[in-house]
Amino acid sequence: MTETSDVTGDGGRPDPAEPGRAWVFGDNIDTDQITPSRFIVSSDPDELASHAFEDLRPEFSASVESGDFVVAGENFGSGSSREHSPLSLVGAGVSAVVAQSFARIFFRNAINLGLPVLICPGADAIEDGDEIHVDLDAGVVTNHTRDETYEAEALPEFLQSLVEQGGLKAYTKAKLDG
Repeated sequence: MTETSDVTGDGGRPDPAEPGRAWVFGDNIDTDQITPSRFIVSSDPDELASHAFEDLRPEFSASVESGDFVVAGENFGSGSSREHSPLSLVGAGVSAVVAQSFARIFFRNAINLGLPVLICPGADAIEDGDEIHVDLDAGVVTNHTRDETYEAEALPEFLQSLVEQGGLKAYTKAKLDG
């Protein structure tokens, strides 16, 4: 795992427009599978990242690289409303999460932390290890391994600005600082 977490919004987040490896997960991946609750004793992104998907894919935290992507099926991030699960992915350097659908609270928590999330009905065509990148403005996921593109729901302009600023905290600070 490379340390690239940037919950302050100072520009250290990986660019989803750059290609990265797809880590593919199935349907109904809940927050306890993303970050097991026994490790929720810290809010440090790097510490949380060291336990990301520990029970589901033990190799994830040691092998994920900054700029990689998490790809999933339906209902990704269901379960707890705590921010620790998307925060662990920020700490792991994940560029974006692409899924067929998201639990609402995970979706919002990810945006609030500056982690891009895209709803992509064709995400099930992406296989583990494929090299992909995301065009957030157009809502397009490109699979370089298979030479395919998949339409996703582009984030509304306001949510894109939250992500670009590094999340709600950084966005608010920038607004207040004028």
